[in-house]
Amino acid sequence: MNEDKIKGQWKQLAGTLKSKWGKLTDDDLKMTEGDSEYLAGKIQERYGMARDEARKQVKEFGRSL
Repeated sequence: MNEDKIKGQWKQLAGTLKSKWGKLTDDDLKMTEGDSEYLAGKIQERYGMARDEARKQVKEFGRSL
């Protein structure tokens, strides 16, 4: 799924993201607003993982939609 489509469906996707990455807060998701780089940064921060791993997970999530 491309980033424009993600931004357009953000509210629907936020619930799916929350179920996958439960440590993300509602504020994190609100600030992300479909920005995959910001999302990867928040996942990295909340889960203590490497930036590349967080980006990989976000890409895989996007492909699964």
